[in-house]
Amino acid sequence: MLDKAFEQTKNRMNGSVETMVNELKKIRTGRANVSMVESVKVPYYGNLSPLTQVAKVVCPDAKSFVITPWEAQLLKEIEQAIIKADVGMTPMNDGKVIRLKLPELTEQRRKDLVKAVKKVLEDGRVSIRMARRDANDEAKKLLKDKSISEDENRMFTDKIQKITDEYIGKIDHIGVEKEKDIMTI
Repeated sequence: MLDKAFEQTKNRMNGSVETMVNELKKIRTGRANVSMVESVKVPYYGNLSPLTQVAKVVCPDAKSFVITPWEAQLLKEIEQAIIKADVGMTPMNDGKVIRLKLPELTEQRRKDLVKAVKKVLEDGRVSIRMARRDANDEAKKLLKDKSISEDENRMFTDKIQKITDEYIGKIDHIGVEKEKDIMTI
């Protein structure tokens, strides 16, 4: 019973870290990354489709994007979708592709991005702690039902605390790396 609860808790914590990493990818550093424009939705045959499904998006260098639509008539729609999505870049349409250039980050903007990173990190930590709390509540319930002994409960809570510390450490390490990326000029 406790082994199953432990595995579920570990999977939940893994999911929390993965979700947090995906959120951090959306926060821009000084380099172009396709994930920065993945949230752009383009009208395509009556549906809103992600940009990466209607065009090829590449980063030829660290400061720019080149977007090549699968169908030439989508060029104008993609351009309008980028403007509407307010990704902080102005599209340049040359008739075949759309180019986006990353503006330089100011010191104030870098500090604001670090604050956003810290918020995402804290959300990740809270999610990990909630998984720990739920696992400990499950153990208390089993102890109350006399399905497990006091010793088993103590060992389980210690094991859960150890894995919680491990995942919080992972989050802290990821955060330090992301902050370093943002603050590097």
